[in-house]
Amino acid sequence: MALSFQQLLTAVPLVLKGGHVPTIVGQAGVGKSALVETVAEKMGAKLVTTVVSLSEKGDLAIPIPPLNDQAYVTTQAGQHLADVQFGYTHTLIEIIQAAEKHPKQPIIWFLDEFNRGNSAVQAELMNLVLQRQINDIQLPKNTYIVLAENPDDTMAGFEEDQYAVEPADAAIKDRTTRLVMDVSVTDWLNWAKQGQPQAHIDPLIQRFIAANSQLLYPSQRSGDLDPTPRAWQRFSDNYRQLKKLPAQQQNQLLFDLAAGDLGPAVAALVTKFLQENEQVLTAADLFDSQPQGRRVPGKIVAIFKKLPALQQLNTLKSALNTADLTDNNRAARFSYLLNQLAPDSQYALVQQLVNDPVLDKLYASKNHYANVLYQQIMDIATH
Repeated sequence: MALSFQQLLTAVPLVLKGGHVPTIVGQAGVGKSALVETVAEKMGAKLVTTVVSLSEKGDLAIPIPPLNDQAYVTTQAGQHLADVQFGYTHTLIEIIQAAEKHPKQPIIWFLDEFNRGNSAVQAELMNLVLQRQINDIQLPKNTYIVLAENPDDTMAGFEEDQYAVEPADAAIKDRTTRLVMDVSVTDWLNWAKQGQPQAHIDPLIQRFIAANSQLLYPSQRSGDLDPTPRAWQRFSDNYRQLKKLPAQQQNQLLFDLAAGDLGPAVAALVTKFLQENEQVLTAADLFDSQPQGRRVPGKIVAIFKKLPALQQLNTLKSALNTADLTDNNRAARFSYLLNQLAPDSQYALVQQLVNDPVLDKLYASKNHYANVLYQQIMDIATH
């Protein structure tokens, strides 16, 4: 049985507040790290992350020579002994300092890719996970530990998985709560539209996944580059940067950027979708560009005419949702641009207006060009 992102947002804090350690198990890229980040945000917790697969034995605590004379002990037999001390990782120091400064704020220490660390590293982390202790250093009371693992073939339900992992010690399995994470398109899309100052995922990519939900995490894996929720987020970030470049460079780079995150087959699909649906002209460009007035500026007309037919149609659809077409100048500009569409596109646009309140507003308007636009729409609808 697996839990979705939203279900885990409830389950993980529940386990933490119960005084236990959750182990989140899921395929690579399903969103385990994003989940823990969201849990920390909702709990108002400081998040500290250690990627265990990148750790080496001794990273947490390294023996160092005594730092003062008091650390040397002389026995009655005349032996001169050094009381070995330890240098601790900055992560542990950061946690202790944060706990002392804000004792009421929870701290989550996220041990990511736990079972991809070698057995020596996992053994070193045993006391941390099981006893909340490293040598004689005790973790602050407001510190919680969360593990994340990729599945291994010793886990129920994952017998066929081939991840290069080091199965966790039996003591870890027995004393942590395993929570299996599944991919939920609905949850991912809800998460995708959140975020500040902009959504986690570009709105057009959200639309693509909403229409092609099977491509968020396809069941058939090629073994090379395959889409995952994490890969889609990476591609979205790259796509946002790409859109800052001139259009010619965007067209040259888009497929290769997509293929580098999602694989060539899916890249071909998403590239076609983005090119057909990307809105080059905004409502402000269409209606408020200079010089003001009923005529669409020549530079805007030139850009509009160069757009593919589907992109022209989508540009006007978007304008319908954001502009008051009863305004005389805007109605005149929209009427002109509507005339530039191919007959099939005109009809497709008008069909969407059959039950739209904008028709009643245009009909009731006392502005001349609003009435002209209304009649134009009626003529298209009846042909």
